[in-house]
Amino acid sequence: MKRVAIALVALLPLAGVAQAQTVKDMLATLRAKWNAPTEPFKMIGNVYYVGTEGLASYLITSPQGHVLVDMVMPESTSLVKANIEKLDFKITDIKYILNTHAHIDHTGGLAEIKKASGARMVAGEADKSLLEGGYYPGAENNDALNFPPVKVDRTVREGDTVTVGDVTLTARETPGHSPGCTSWEFSVKDGDATRSALIFCSGTVALNRLVGDPTYFGIVADYRKTFARAKDMKVDVLLAPHPEMYKMQDKRAKLGEGGPNPFVNPGEFNAYAATLEKAFEDALVKQTAAQEKKG
Repeated sequence: MKRVAIALVALLPLAGVAQAQTVKDMLATLRAKWNAPTEPFKMIGNVYYVGTEGLASYLITSPQGHVLVDMVMPESTSLVKANIEKLDFKITDIKYILNTHAHIDHTGGLAEIKKASGARMVAGEADKSLLEGGYYPGAENNDALNFPPVKVDRTVREGDTVTVGDVTLTARETPGHSPGCTSWEFSVKDGDATRSALIFCSGTVALNRLVGDPTYFGIVADYRKTFARAKDMKVDVLLAPHPEMYKMQDKRAKLGEGGPNPFVNPGEFNAYAATLEKAFEDALVKQTAAQEKKG
C-alpha cells in the first residue's frame, strides 16, 4: 500500500497531494479538481470538450451520430451528461464510447453513460479484462482504485477504425500506462484546412511498477514501443485525458481572440512525448536502484 501511495503522488502534480498518507486520501485530494465543473465548449471543427475541470471527455459529432471519448470519475457522470445537453446534443445520439485506458479517472462513468446512451463500448484489447473487472492492473484488491465495471462490445488493435457518418477514428496502440492504452487518431476541419488530431492515451509512469513485481508483464518494453512510435507520428492537434497535458485552459482562453485556432500546434505532441520518455527512463533507473537496494 505504501509503495502505491508514493507512486500516486506522480499521477497529477496538485498542491497538497504529498501530504496525504493513503491512496484513498490522495484520491480525495485529487477529486477536488477532477470533479470541479467547467463549461463545455467547441475546441475545433466537430470536436467538443464535455469533461470536468480536471478530467477530459470529448464529443466528436456527425449528423449520423456521435463518438464520446473517455469519461470522468463515477460521481461526475452527471456533469458530462449536462455538458453534452448544454451543447444541444443528445445522449442517445452517441453511437460509440471509446476509452483511452482503464483507470478510474477515465472509466468511472463509462457504465452509466453506456446505459443512458445505448452506445457500443470500444477499447484496447489488453484493457478489456480491466474494464469488465473494474480494477487497476497489479492492484486488484485496492478498492480505492476500483470503478464500476463496463461491458466492452468491441476491442481494437493498431490500425483498427471506428466510423460514424463522416467521422473515422483510428486506434494507435500506445501501451505502458495501461496494457491496452490506446490513442485515437482522426482528421478534423479547421476552416478550409484539414488537421490531424490525436487523443493521446498517456505515457506517464504514475502508479506503475516497472521492476521487481511489475504492474504487468512486459511493461518496460511496452513503454519503449510507445515512445518509438511517437517519434514517427505527425500530429497537428494534441488532446489528452488530463487537460494540463496539453495546456487546455491556456488554449481555451485564446479561442476568442480571432487568430489561428490555438489547439493547432504541430510538433507539440512529439516534444511532449520526448519529455515523457525521459521521465520514464529516470523512473526506471530509480525503481531499479531501489529494487537492488531492497534485494
